[in-house]
Amino acid sequence: MRPIWQHSGIFEKVPVRKATILKRKITPLLMISMLVLFTSFRQKEDLSQNDLSFKTIPERWDEAIPLGNGIIGALVWKKGEQLRFSLDRTDLWDLRPVENLSKPEFSYQWVKKQVDNDNYAKVQALFDQPYDQMPAPSKIPGAALEFNINQLGDVKETRLQIKDASATIKWVNGAELETFVHANQQQGWFRFTGVDNSFRPEIIPPEYQNTTNDSETNPVTGQDLQRLGYEQGQVMEAHQLLVYRQKGWNGFAYEVAVKWENNNGTCTGVWSISSTLSESKGEKRASNVVSVEKILPAYKRAYISHLSWWVSYWGKSTVNLPDTVLQKQYYLEMYKFGSVAKPDAPPISLQAVWTADNGKLPPWKGDFHHDLNTQLSYWPSYAGNHLDLEIGFVDWLWENRETFKAYTKTYFGTNGINVPGVTTLTGEPMGGWIQYSFGPTVGAWLAHHFYLHWIYSGDKEFLTNRAYPWIKDVAVYFEEISERDTFGKRKLPISSSPEIRNNDREAWFLETTNFDLALIRWTFQKAAELARETGEVQEAEKWERILSEWPELAISGEKGGLNIAPNVKYASSHRHFSHLLGWHPLGLIDWSNGLGDQEIIRNTLNDLEEVGSDWWVGYSFSWLANLYARAKMGDKAAETLRVFAENFCLPNSFHVNGEQNDKGLTNFKYRPFTLEGNFAFASGVQEMILQSHSGVIEIFPATPQSWQEVSFEKLRARGAVLVSAKREKENSIIVQLQSLNGGLVKMKNPFKDKGFKTKKENIKVKEDILEIYLEPNEIVVLLSD
Repeated sequence: MRPIWQHSGIFEKVPVRKATILKRKITPLLMISMLVLFTSFRQKEDLSQNDLSFKTIPERWDEAIPLGNGIIGALVWKKGEQLRFSLDRTDLWDLRPVENLSKPEFSYQWVKKQVDNDNYAKVQALFDQPYDQMPAPSKIPGAALEFNINQLGDVKETRLQIKDASATIKWVNGAELETFVHANQQQGWFRFTGVDNSFRPEIIPPEYQNTTNDSETNPVTGQDLQRLGYEQGQVMEAHQLLVYRQKGWNGFAYEVAVKWENNNGTCTGVWSISSTLSESKGEKRASNVVSVEKILPAYKRAYISHLSWWVSYWGKSTVNLPDTVLQKQYYLEMYKFGSVAKPDAPPISLQAVWTADNGKLPPWKGDFHHDLNTQLSYWPSYAGNHLDLEIGFVDWLWENRETFKAYTKTYFGTNGINVPGVTTLTGEPMGGWIQYSFGPTVGAWLAHHFYLHWIYSGDKEFLTNRAYPWIKDVAVYFEEISERDTFGKRKLPISSSPEIRNNDREAWFLETTNFDLALIRWTFQKAAELARETGEVQEAEKWERILSEWPELAISGEKGGLNIAPNVKYASSHRHFSHLLGWHPLGLIDWSNGLGDQEIIRNTLNDLEEVGSDWWVGYSFSWLANLYARAKMGDKAAETLRVFAENFCLPNSFHVNGEQNDKGLTNFKYRPFTLEGNFAFASGVQEMILQSHSGVIEIFPATPQSWQEVSFEKLRARGAVLVSAKREKENSIIVQLQSLNGGLVKMKNPFKDKGFKTKKENIKVKEDILEIYLEPNEIVVLLSD
């Protein structure tokens, strides 16, 4: 969205007397103008430049127009001659247990024994292979609505309108479709105009009893639905009402319903999906949800409340970039984030509310991958000022902590908490490559988000009741699982680095990898920090003592970059930058720490560039852009984000892992759709224009030299500070800071030797850092002199 300051006239030169830093004040009239600039009601924004627009209707499910609200979703596309809405719901899951995970061998210590005895094939047979061979547990698809559009002729335009999260299709003959998934009600709506009175939807169930007898077990391409063994559900019809109920495993069932009415060439309808899981929580069945009288007036009321939610969402923050490719992709990513993240929803899974509609189970079973995917998916929520949506992630983790503690006790034999790296909807382990699906540091990777929620919100209650207890439990687990090496330092019995060396025996390291070590060191560091914050001084001292008993991160003696493990350099192209976690996002190594860390960072980036991108996927480029931004390399960050947007995304903006344009960027040419690369892209943009991870706010820390004009409004910095800034030609800058909780705000001086004007008194300047004390919700505005 374009903030108010971009409207004509508001940023024209105002003749004011020159002022030196802090010694002269700007006039009261100008201060009023500045406050109006940042706090007045913003005019409606034209977001249409960031819409998706096509001259035809997409003809593949993964190129469809995506709509969603974090619980239900739809993909709008054309299948054959029919217009198709692929309908989905996040709790459509086959939750049958993995039997092998109840065997006595389900033990970290047993696995270590097989590693030591070089008998690893037994481990792979018990714990890796069932994930590929068994169809479930798995996310399952819902159903589809289809409409016969033969009579409508040629299409004029298909558009996703991100401002109101709606899809429209216009036909040459004047017929139109408007459709949306309500932002916070479990309903989808559609309205066709210019159709005859026989126009209607049909429910098309998934084919759980097809006759292909496909025995394919590839988790990437997806197994056939028939392998689930379901009895095919039936569609029942009443007057302008269709209901489909499908039974699943062990009493689970879900229902899809659609109701419509025809009136004077208009067909208006509402659809919904429910499940026995949602019904057990008091939600209505889908058939009851759609039981509304006078559908057309209900459609209009639903749209008004739906629009209200999206207006509020887009008002949380704005970004304006001079690069139109990055600008559009950023807004499409934030549109998708608003469509899949909600406070009352499960975490963002691999495909969230857009499960594959191709007659198969989704790629990687549509599960919750916690070795990278869920974590990256929430990166843009923090600076993007969407903690109200991110809270759903940590709430889900907290709600399932007893399941995670039981897993930790069973598999690792310790107290405290760890989390399976691959989980079902209810947090149960699913198996797979066990170095990562049962990884020893997953709980710490997820603890990072508890910390981020605290540090970006300043919510003391969350700190006391959620953040510190979770991190403390992880620290207890690490204390108990660790053992001593010959030098008396702590180590893990066996360690790994996702997904280095895949699932081979050699993927287990006998020395602690940088990935695991970074998470362990971060955990004890933050456990001590939060213990002191909550007044637990003795606990803080304990965590600091244990931290000192772990080694430092492994650095290459030859090149000086971060290693994968002690004496194991990054020497082969790999998609997962797991060995760099201590740098980004954990910040144990950081540019702000001075020349020593800067040299490590430069050498690490040199290693990545020299080894090359042959075996990277899309999210590798998104992550790399974040790394470049943290290293203050704005040109490289922007270039890398463009590579991602133009080569690893389909026309509807979906990240599909493999390269799509055959430019030789990587050897991966496949197209399994997952979301984490999209959201890491948005985070990369934010890192370029605002950073605060060091405790000091930096404005435009990594923007390309060519970006003469760039601005943002109400991005969030750590410490619960809302930041707005604009840079014009000749480096003229205006900054607004609003501290939501009050306190000392530190900002790197963006004005340098030019000086600045402000009405705020008592701003301290220490070297290049401005120290500003603000009361709760107090606003300060600073302008270039």
